[in-house]
Formats: sequence, structure tokens, C-alpha cells
Amino acid sequence: MELKFDNCFGDKRLQKRALKMTHELFAKCIYSIRQIAGDYSSQRAWYRFLRNENTTEHAITKEITQQCGFSVKDRVVLSIQDTSDINLYTHKNRINTNDSIGTTNSPDRGLGFLIHPSLVVDASSGFPIGFSDIKVWNRPNEKITKHEREYNKLPIQEKESYKWIESSIKTKAALSEAKMVIIIQDREGDIYEQFATIPDQKTHLLIRSKVDRGLEEGTKLFNKLATCEAAGTYTINISGDKRKKQVKRTATLEVRFCSIVLKRPRSVPKHIKENIALYAVEAKEINSKTGQVVNWRLLTTMPVTTLENALCIIEWYSWRWIIEELFRILKEEGYNIEASELESAKSIRKLCLFMLTTIIKLFQMRYCYNIPEGETLESRMCFNEQQQECLERQCALLEGKTEKLKNPYPQGSLNRATWVIARLGGWKGYKSERRPGITTLWIGLRRFYDIYDGWSSSKVVYTR
Repeated sequence: MELKFDNCFGDKRLQKRALKMTHELFAKCIYSIRQIAGDYSSQRAWYRFLRNENTTEHAITKEITQQCGFSVKDRVVLSIQDTSDINLYTHKNRINTNDSIGTTNSPDRGLGFLIHPSLVVDASSGFPIGFSDIKVWNRPNEKITKHEREYNKLPIQEKESYKWIESSIKTKAALSEAKMVIIIQDREGDIYEQFATIPDQKTHLLIRSKVDRGLEEGTKLFNKLATCEAAGTYTINISGDKRKKQVKRTATLEVRFCSIVLKRPRSVPKHIKENIALYAVEAKEINSKTGQVVNWRLLTTMPVTTLENALCIIEWYSWRWIIEELFRILKEEGYNIEASELESAKSIRKLCLFMLTTIIKLFQMRYCYNIPEGETLESRMCFNEQQQECLERQCALLEGKTEKLKNPYPQGSLNRATWVIARLGGWKGYKSERRPGITTLWIGLRRFYDIYDGWSSSKVVYTR
């Protein structure tokens, strides 16, 4: 996905600044405008761009989603949605309080805004393509409880949970050229109105069930799944998470599936469909020794009539971890957007959008280690000719004497460039070693561009 910003802001100077911003954010891998821009005049240009009334969030998001739409033509793709909050509370005395900032999910120290991106990946390969929608919003500065707002009596369009439906609607529009779109959401997206309005011939939903819904036959969803005969097993690797007290392990899941017909809940308006036919899949961990049991109950409009269908649905849902990684790189393990020195929340929100687009390139680099042997991607997706030349110089220094420590990929390929970046990030280069992760690539990229700055400067001096 290559952003162009043609006719995006009504000013070619703003277009050039936007292109430079995306390049510099990828090259420097840091949140600080002062460190990215270098000299004072460049810093002022960045600040002016982010404050400019023409560089709206809508214009930036429109360009991002349009370019993604061009890239999905005739593809089957997944659009993975989730929400994260950007907490700026530690800068509360510096941040300008206006209509672009408000309370967040943190109970006592929440001040910031929320983002809800729809990350698009190829359904067959997992290749990251871009975003079909990025919703950015903030709550009021005054904390008002759901009880005070009479939240349960509000129509779905006035609830914050409508973000799931709204993003699905915008995803359908942005990915209209795709062959098929499967929208993947976590439990918050389990909304009856969404199942009733979003799916069509080429748009499907895959959502983790939150509610033990009533079925047309008079039973409950969870009970119906539990009484189905197990169709087989599925093995997944569970990553560790100290915050959630989650232990790293390999889990064996027992798989069940069945067709169901949901009954419209009483709280849903009567003009919405009375019944909805879906398929349900359960993946429940067996023989767990940790006391933590994985139990995914998934609802989908995709036909599930065989174990192979069910395993495909489970694997697609497991790809939700990609968007969790995206949030980690956006925040504490990468750009650290929450540490931005900008005083305007509106400017931070725009900067956040640009950061999301550069993180996609990191994901594409990591993807190189997941494609079948013999296949390659072009290095120019992420690096220009001079940068590729510098990468080749570094490659010669990093390669060992034995074949095991040689870069196995052809020149001009993104695979080859990624090998170099990973080595600079601390990866040892052995095939037997664990593949380089996003954090390793992040470190390697920062180190490479430090090297590249020195290399290009010395090259200029040498040619005088």
C-alpha cells in the first residue's frame, strides 16, 4: 500500500509534507518530532502541517482506505477490527483540553482518545495490505456512567458500540472491489443488529460470541454447542502475557460446530429481522494444566459443514493477534505515541494515523519469513535504490563464512532486506532459530537508518 495523497489536502506543498512524514516516521521509528525533523525549520514545518485545518483526519483516513481498496481487487481478504485507547494523562498539564480529547478506559488516570482500526490482510496468506477504516474519537471530559445516560434505552446508533457496525459499513464500501470480505471482531462485536444488516453475498462476519443467545428452537447457544459431537482437534501456540497472567504454552483444542438460528432479543427493535441463520464453531482447550482454558465460541455467516471449514474459521480468528501487535508497536513497544511532546490532541490524533500506515511496512517485512520457500517480494516496497545499496553493504558485513550464515535471498527482494534488518536488530540468522519478531525488526530498522545517515553523508563528501 503506497500512499500518494493526490488532491488530498488541496495543496501540493501539504502533499509533499505528508509523503515526507510517512517516510521519516518509517526511517526514524520514533514519536518525537524534534528528533525526526532535526533542524528547527523542519520542526516548525511538521507542527504547521499537523495543525493545518486542511490536513483533517477524514482526508488522511480517506487516502489510507482508498489505497487499501485499490490493493484488494479480486482478493479474498480479512478485515480485523479492534479498539485501543491512547492515554495522555501523564501530559495532562501540557495537553490542550478541547473537543479532541476526553476520558478513556482507565478508571482514575484516563485522558486521551480512542482508535478503532480495521486491519486488512490476505485471507490465504496473511499478507498485511492496509486499513479499510480507522475510526478516531473521544469521549466527553466529564465521566458519565451508563446508568446516568440510560445507556440500555438508547438506540444502537447512539451507543459507542455502534463503532463495530459503522466500521463494518465503511469496510464494505472501501473493499467493494474485493472478491470476498470476512470481517473479524472480538466479543464486543457480538451485536444482533450487525448480523441482521451487514452480511451480503460477498461480505461475511466472524465474531466471537459474548452472549448466550436464545435460539429459534428454544435452546441456548452455549448448550447447543456443548452437546454437539466433537469433530476433531486443533493445536495452537499461546503466547505469554504477564499482565493477564497468561502462561506461554501449546494448547490442544477440541472442535465442534453446528448450524443455528438466532432469535431476536427483546431489546432489539421489531423492524429488525426476527431470526438469523448462522453457523457456530467452538474451540475448547482440553487437558490444560494451567487452570487457564481457551474456549472460543465463534459465530459466522460463512458456511461451516466440515471439520476443514471449522479449522479455517478458527485459524482466521486466531489472526486477531496481528492487531494486538499493531497496538503494541503504536504504543509502549514502538512509537510510544502516548509519550508525544505535542500539546494539541488533534495533532497527536493525526500523527497516530500516519504511524499506523508505517507499521504496516514492518508487518510486511516480517511476512517475508512466512511465505513459501522460493517466493519473494520486491525490496522497493519499503526501500529506495540508495537504501538498497546501503543494505547490500551491510549484508556483506553481516554474512558469515559458512553457508548457514549467508543471506539466502536474491538481491532486490524484500526478503533479503528483511534478513539484514533482522540481523541488525539482534537476530543471529540461523534457520533453526526462532523467526525475527516485530520488536527485533523495529530495533534493526532504527539501527539501519542511523547507519544509512552516516553512509549517505560520507558518500556525498566523497563525491565532492
